[in-house]
Amino acid sequence: MRQSHLGGIVSRMDRPQDIFFAASEVDLARAQAFTQNALRDADDGELFLEYTLSEAFSFDDNRLRAASFDTTQGFGLRAICGEAVGYAHATQLSPDALQRAAASLAPVLAGHSFSTDTNLQMPAPLAAPLYVGDNPLDGAAFTDKAKLLEEINAYARKRDNRVRQVSVSLAGEWQAIGIIRADSEPVFDVRPLVRLDVSIVVGEGDRLESGHSGRGGRAAYTKWIAPENWKSQVDDALRQAVINLDAIPAPAGEMDVVLGAGWPGILLHEAVGHGLEGDFNRKETSIFSNRIGEQVASKGVTVIDDGTMPDRRGSLTIDDEGTPTQKNILIEDGVLKGYMQDRLNARLMGVPATGNGRREDYACQPMPRMTNTYMLGGEHEPDEILASVKDGIYAASFGGGQVDITSGKFVFSCTEAYQIKDGKLGAPVKGATLIGSGPEVMGRISMIGNDMKLDEGIGTCGKAGQGVPVGVGQPSLRIDGLTVGGTD
Repeated sequence: MRQSHLGGIVSRMDRPQDIFFAASEVDLARAQAFTQNALRDADDGELFLEYTLSEAFSFDDNRLRAASFDTTQGFGLRAICGEAVGYAHATQLSPDALQRAAASLAPVLAGHSFSTDTNLQMPAPLAAPLYVGDNPLDGAAFTDKAKLLEEINAYARKRDNRVRQVSVSLAGEWQAIGIIRADSEPVFDVRPLVRLDVSIVVGEGDRLESGHSGRGGRAAYTKWIAPENWKSQVDDALRQAVINLDAIPAPAGEMDVVLGAGWPGILLHEAVGHGLEGDFNRKETSIFSNRIGEQVASKGVTVIDDGTMPDRRGSLTIDDEGTPTQKNILIEDGVLKGYMQDRLNARLMGVPATGNGRREDYACQPMPRMTNTYMLGGEHEPDEILASVKDGIYAASFGGGQVDITSGKFVFSCTEAYQIKDGKLGAPVKGATLIGSGPEVMGRISMIGNDMKLDEGIGTCGKAGQGVPVGVGQPSLRIDGLTVGGTD
C-alpha cells in the first residue's frame, strides 16, 4: 500500500531530501540559492520542508469504526528581522510558490538593516540519529492492523463480564523534514511515531466507570503490537476501570498529597515547564522571569528537559530549526539554571540555543517548546513516602489540566487516586482535583522518591494552537499542604 509512494523513496532513510524534490522543478541547489537570496537582508530565518505520511485506526462497539490515511506536504519560509517575523507557507514546492512566499515577506524586510551580531552558540550535533528512519506504516498490512484491534477487543471482553465498552485506537506517522538556511549547510531528519490506546468502560448496575492505557514512541509498531505488551495495556485499563467502580467521593481541603511516579509528571510539565520556555521569559510574562540563580524549588529538586533520549516520544535528533537537541538542566537542587530556547528568543536574550524550537507542521512558526521533561529521583523509598502521610491523597494518574503561565496557578483532575490513612492506601476516590501554583508547589516538595519513571509515550503538548509530541516523568513525590478539590 505504501511502497508505491514516490517510487519507493518514502521507505528510504539514506537520502530523505529526495522526497522533497522528486516531483518538483526545484532541486536542493536551487532551494539553497533561493533561500540565500530571499533571506539576504534578514537577521535569521529558514526554508522548512515537510513530507508526512500518517494513518489512524479506530475500533469501537465490536467493529472497526474508521481507518484513514493522509499525506501532508509543504514548505514554510520565515524571515526574522529584530523581533519582527514574516512567515509564508504553501503546499506545493515550486518556483512560483517560492517566489510568492518571498514576496509576502517584503514588508518585514523593507528598510531593515541587517545585524552583524546574529551568531548563535549552538549545541554540538549528536553522534547518531535517536531513532530508526524506517517507515512504521510499512511494518504491517492493513488487514493485520485491523485484526490486532479485533484481538484486543475480544481479549478485553473476556477478561471481565462487567466490560460494557472497549475502544481501541492505533496511529502511526512517518515525517521527513528539511531545514535550509542562508548561513549553513542544510539538515534533514526522518521521524517515526506510533501510539496504541485502549479505553475500557465497566459497569455494575447503573454505575459506569472507565480506565485508559496508552503507549507509544519513535519506533516501529512491532514493540507495541506484541501480545505481551498490548495485553498488559488492556489489563491496566481494566484495572483502573474496576477500581473506579468502588471509588468514593474525594475529600476537599488542604492536605498532604503523594504523587505517583511517571505520568503524574504532566503536572510538572504544565505547572513549571511552560513557565521555563524562553518566549515567556523574554517578554517577562512568566512567574519565573528574571529569576535565574534563585531558589525556586525545594532542595533536592532537579528538573531536566532532554530531547536526546532514544526512541522517546518527545525526542528529536534536531529540532524544527535544525538545532541539535540536548540535555538541558532547568532547575538544579532547587535553583533555576536556565530556560528552553529557540533561535529567535536565544538571539534576543543573548544566550545559546538549546534545541527547543518546535512547530506542529510546515504551516506553523517554531517557538520554544519542551521535549522530554522530568524530575530526577531522590533518596526515599516510595513506601517510606506513603508511610509518612497520616491523612491525605495519593494521585496515581491525571487527566486534563489547566495552567496560567503568568501566575503559575493550575488545576488538575485525577483519574486514579486513593485516600491515605495512617500511612497506608485507603479507598479509591473519584472527582479529586489538585489546585495550586507551580512555584509554590515546587517549594512544598518534602520527599523525593528513588523510583524516577518516564511516562509510557502518550503526551501531546498544546501551545498557541499547536500540538507537538512530548514526554514527561518524575519519581514519587510528597507535597505538603496542597489544596484538593473534591466532591465530598
